[in-house]
Amino acid sequence: MKQQKIILITGASSGIGYGTALQLARQGHRVYAAARRMELMEPLRAEGIVTIRMDVTDNQSMSEAVQKILDMEGRIDVLVNNAGYGYFGAIENVTSEEAHRQMEVNVFGLAELCRLVLPAMRRQGYGRIINTSSIAGKLVMPFGGWYHVSKFSVEALSDALRIEMKQYGIDVVMIEPGGIKTDWGLIAARHLADSSTGTPYEKDALSEARLLNKAYSGKFLSNPNVVTRAISRAVNSSRPRTRYRIGRFAHMGVFLHNILPARWWDALMRGLARL
Repeated sequence: MKQQKIILITGASSGIGYGTALQLARQGHRVYAAARRMELMEPLRAEGIVTIRMDVTDNQSMSEAVQKILDMEGRIDVLVNNAGYGYFGAIENVTSEEAHRQMEVNVFGLAELCRLVLPAMRRQGYGRIINTSSIAGKLVMPFGGWYHVSKFSVEALSDALRIEMKQYGIDVVMIEPGGIKTDWGLIAARHLADSSTGTPYEKDALSEARLLNKAYSGKFLSNPNVVTRAISRAVNSSRPRTRYRIGRFAHMGVFLHNILPARWWDALMRGLARL
């Protein structure tokens, strides 16, 4: 039996976060599942999972959640930063407010939770932070600008944190999914259509939105359980990898981006989006 770990996972009300919380609990770990919508996490309680209301754009709610776990358990062994979302639209069309929100959820909330758990991890001489990034932090598609900015930021933040924390016995791991069949793509497509309708970008943006809808409604993308398994390996491994790149297009997409001249990559992306 694996050694039980005290785990906090965010974005646990649906999708990958929900499935990961279940799998880790069934492996014998003590799991605290956090999200804004408590009612969606109610079934997790039957598995012995403790649910906590948390808004990753509210520093007080994050601080209270972390302190509650420390009061109850005396430690936090693993933080899984899974909360996040994608808002697509042309750079010109995405409002400053929406751009800030994307960064608050995907970057600053993640960074704040790292900051909150690090003192306890440092004191215990052990800890693991697992940040859900994306191959979107390695390459760029049109109309995904601010989402890509947020994921490039997660990559840089995680790399810096990993180097800083090595001396304290704290591992920092990135999960870099490629094409995973979740509602993420359908939501991104809806945001793209909403932000582009009635603008000069409408024709091309709606074309890309249709492509996203087709891809994320079909059977071509990878099952979300590949991400759940990767997070599980990162939790349970005695020496986890720094990156787990998994899912459709993850390796090929990054490989092509790295070897193609920038103008060739741009042309490829324009062709996919019919720009």
